[in-house]
Amino acid sequence: MLDLAPAAHDLVIHALGLHWAEDPVGQLVQCRRALRPDGLLMVALLGGETLQELRHSLAEAETQVMGGLSPRVAPMAEIRDLGGLLSRAGLSLPVADRLPRRVTYESLFHLIRDLRDMGETNTLATRHKATPPRALFPQAAQIYARDHAGPDGRITATFEMIFLTAWAPHDSQQKPLRPGSAAARLAEALDTTEFDETARALPATTKDD
Repeated sequence: MLDLAPAAHDLVIHALGLHWAEDPVGQLVQCRRALRPDGLLMVALLGGETLQELRHSLAEAETQVMGGLSPRVAPMAEIRDLGGLLSRAGLSLPVADRLPRRVTYESLFHLIRDLRDMGETNTLATRHKATPPRALFPQAAQIYARDHAGPDGRITATFEMIFLTAWAPHDSQQKPLRPGSAAARLAEALDTTEFDETARALPATTKDD
């Protein structure tokens, strides 16, 4: 539960916490209720491409060493789904954007240390809680270096930053027009020729063709 008074805020910023939420829609609904009409919600979170290299390397190493898989990197939402969550939460004019950042590390172990310092460790309830075999992480480090190292030998880790903005509904906000009610044609704005896809004209031919 978020400690936000209802209808008390012109702006709510949810910064790098939504990917931890068990109920992200519920948190967005709470943010929506905390906003005054026409208030703005801004969200920054980690997206589904985050740590994809680590996820794949651990999965291959665990299959080789332990003969199975366990969740070691938390699942994170894809950008195509997050815009829909804003609408489900009752927010208007949703916008979703992404900024992938690729960071290099000396090795897998330097990446893991950085994740611990960031507080981004594995807290999944379904994670494998037994002490892993000694060979697991060295094997994962070898796979990571094999598949994701640059010419300088440093490994690459992806952090996909996703940014969401949406507004609490208000009568002053622009509304989408009803289909067929447009007063101007897109072809005119683009200074191009409009044609019907169902009756596409074939290129003109001459008798010689």
